[in-house]
Amino acid sequence: MNPAQPTHQAALDAVAALRLCNEPLLIVPQNLYEFWVVATRPPAQNGLGLTPAQTDTEVARFTSWFAVLPDDPRILPLWRQLVVQHQVIGKSAHDARLVAAVVVHGVDRLLTFHQPDFARYPSIIVVSPQDIVGPPATP
Repeated sequence: MNPAQPTHQAALDAVAALRLCNEPLLIVPQNLYEFWVVATRPPAQNGLGLTPAQTDTEVARFTSWFAVLPDDPRILPLWRQLVVQHQVIGKSAHDARLVAAVVVHGVDRLLTFHQPDFARYPSIIVVSPQDIVGPPATP
């Protein structure tokens, strides 16, 4: 979303490569909720500083690019099992919920720049954009 981020192009390239390979591109509602928080937060607080209207436009774009898997009542009990089993504390509980959501929907791979945050979950394969498109070119 932010072209100034060093990972921006790798994210775009990875999504484009997956699309060319006809890989299913999926998100869960939580991805949109978390995006809203960051998008509407002021830049001084590590946000994008978008208005709600601008953010809604971006959410609409995301939902046209990616299939949105629905929330499912099975996510909560699996999330609880994961956070207890893996002794998850703090913000990492959000990651555990993403894992629970993809597992409930039978998805086995998760694309993220934050591979170490998901390493504790053997039920998924964590893939970084660089795994798909290679390391960034050096100038």
